[in-house]
Amino acid sequence: MKEVQVRKTTKVGLVVGDKMKKTVTVLVEWPERHPLYRKFIKRKKRFLVHDEYEKCKVGDVVKIVETRPLSKWKRWRVLEIVELSRRDTEEESKEKAE
Repeated sequence: MKEVQVRKTTKVGLVVGDKMKKTVTVLVEWPERHPLYRKFIKRKKRFLVHDEYEKCKVGDVVKIVETRPLSKWKRWRVLEIVELSRRDTEEESKEKAE
């Protein structure tokens, strides 16, 4: 049989909520051109994303990948943390200074 390689969709977004167990809310923004007026509009969508190790904090920038349905609303999981939130980086720099 011939194997078909499926390319999974990835997105980059900002963590805006981490109140649930093993789940974070990620806000993804992208520019889209208005069909009539040709002006760029900022589109936004929130995704419920599976965070297995609960490492993501509010303010982190993460890369998410599409996966099989994990619950009624979760179809994405965290692939990597691209950038830590400012609060985390400031705390780390204070710890190093001490």
